[in-house]
Amino acid sequence: MHTPEQTPEHAPEPSGGTRPTSRDVARAAGVSQATVSLVLGDKWRGRVSERTADSVREAARGLGYRPNLAARNLRLGSTRTALLVVPALTNEFFARVYTGAASVAARHGFGVVLYPSPEGVGPARDPFASARAALDGVIASSMAAVALEAFRGTDLPLVMLDSDPADTGAAAHVNLDIADGMRQVTGHLLSLGHRRFVHLASAVPSWTFDVRGAALADALREVSVRTVRAPLDVDGARTAAEKALTGPGARPTAIVCDDDILAAGACKAARRLGLRVPEDVSVTGFDDLALATAVEPELTTVRLPAERIGERGMAALLAVLAGRPPEPGDLPVTLMARGSSGPPPAA
Repeated sequence: MHTPEQTPEHAPEPSGGTRPTSRDVARAAGVSQATVSLVLGDKWRGRVSERTADSVREAARGLGYRPNLAARNLRLGSTRTALLVVPALTNEFFARVYTGAASVAARHGFGVVLYPSPEGVGPARDPFASARAALDGVIASSMAAVALEAFRGTDLPLVMLDSDPADTGAAAHVNLDIADGMRQVTGHLLSLGHRRFVHLASAVPSWTFDVRGAALADALREVSVRTVRAPLDVDGARTAAEKALTGPGARPTAIVCDDDILAAGACKAARRLGLRVPEDVSVTGFDDLALATAVEPELTTVRLPAERIGERGMAALLAVLAGRPPEPGDLPVTLMARGSSGPPPAA
């Protein structure tokens, strides 16, 4: 390899007249492009002289050269890019998950590409059918699991959020203690004296909602519980809650909702029927979105650490890529008891 020791007195102008390239640096330093790559990639020791390395660095500084990190990473087989698949960015919870994942990624020189489902809820379609080679790994919500079929069987590591830990197709799972959250809600309502419940359940198929339903059924197995399913929107929840509150038999005294959005619909249903919350019926949610404190009375709900699950998800992917075991254990959740829950009405 020809590596002259002398630095030219006059560096030529960049060949394209715009952004300088490694070829421009090589011409300015009087060396080959291979030498430039070695020096700027910090792999020059023992292969070129220190004087030549200084010349290359000086030429790069003089030209204002910045390496094309994307092209370099592709050559190295790593793009330092993760794909985050979520049902909807319009849902505040998943926006916060992205914030957490992106903050950890940035500290490690990674970027996060976000793919929300075009439908807003439910499984997303395969987002990058031809771009799997441009990713280092995938992080996905269980609510968008169908989109991940395109990545199964590939060598891309997959980290699942809030998903079935028995799924062996994922390299790691990061879960919230969802069952404990539902136990906290039901324990709170039972302690207030409630014995007639409606479970306003999400009609969206997802492992996380299945866990909520199973935990609620287990906690309330000795009292009256009726399950009513509703689409994950306020109007659909209102319609379902109205039917539950006006159906045959004794009126329920508490409505336990899978989500704060469903709880907002239940509160609207109560008001339209002339019922007071919580004097006539208590309503609880799940997630602790901004909506929970925007309604009146403020919503009793379970706070899920959305940013923390995004952080843990990205950390788990980084651990898998480095060959380390991810951090174990589920993330704890917290009951936020507010004004929408109270003792049942007197018989």
